Amino acid sequence: MADTENTSDSTRGRLKVFLGYASGVGKSFRMFDEGRRRHDRGQDVLVGALQPKVPAELEQLLASLQIIPTLNIKGVPVIDVQAILQRHPQVCLIDGLAYDNPPGSRNAHRWQDVEELLSAGITIVASVNLQYIEDQREAVEKLTGKKVTQTIPREFLNTADEIVIVDAPTQAATERRSALREMALVFSADVIDAGLQRYMHSHGIEQTWGTHERFLLCLTPRANFERMMSTARRNAARFHGDVLAAYVKQPDLSDADRILLEQGLAKTREAGAQVEVLEGEDPVGTIVRYARSHGVTQIFVGHSTKKDLRTRMFGSTVSRLVRAARGIDVRVFPH
Repeated sequence: MADTENTSDSTRGRLKVFLGYASGVGKSFRMFDEGRRRHDRGQDVLVGALQPKVPAELEQLLASLQIIPTLNIKGVPVIDVQAILQRHPQVCLIDGLAYDNPPGSRNAHRWQDVEELLSAGITIVASVNLQYIEDQREAVEKLTGKKVTQTIPREFLNTADEIVIVDAPTQAATERRSALREMALVFSADVIDAGLQRYMHSHGIEQTWGTHERFLLCLTPRANFERMMSTARRNAARFHGDVLAAYVKQPDLSDADRILLEQGLAKTREAGAQVEVLEGEDPVGTIVRYARSHGVTQIFVGHSTKKDLRTRMFGSTVSRLVRAARGIDVRVFPH
């Protein structure tokens, strides 16, 4: 859980987000339970948006809360922003941030409705799943196979004052679920850092750490070049660090993989990164030696979610890299 102070506008409401890394982890329950507890403590709380189908376990939590009905515009539920502004509660609960509003609505997206309420000084407690965050969608889709078309920009969620990852410890921990949870934790850490940066900027505090962060992109034919580079550049800008890129020569590549690799290397170079070509019989050892000799603090690597017989018998290359790179953070980008 993260709690940071939003100081850009003293009249702005606070934004708290319950983040689910998978469906069914209970983020809506946690959100409405918090609303009930705030109401019991004397805060003025109302519900501004519900999911189309309300599970039975939520009905008791909702019984004590006032609900502002959503507008029905072309068959789509839309937050009644005007009604909430007129009512002006202390806290408004929004279940499901990632909705697009139909033409003719006050705003094009639900998150823009929420932004308007925040600007009016209303605190928002909301819920969203990881896959509905714009720059997380592709990676989650590759892990789960589930596609979504409605997303929220990261820039909006970076304004959150508090973000809570909703875990489900009673569910079996699969490799996929663990990967999703790790992605949610990394995202939450980014939101924390964004809030800290806002606080430091507003108080005139100069950042003095992180000047030696160095990120290494391990390039392979099917790695997600664009996402790895985008993340590395964003982190490098935040920590005043450097971005390096390297790949280990693989003479037995298929023609299809060779084309993919060449395309990816071209994109990486176009993004401004210098690509080092490494040679070695053991790709993991070669990458780790290069990383240690160049002061790398984080290694970014792609990872296929498919398992062949060799992987099941001897473990994945990524697992070996994590073990060999002790002392260096390894961040995995599924593909």
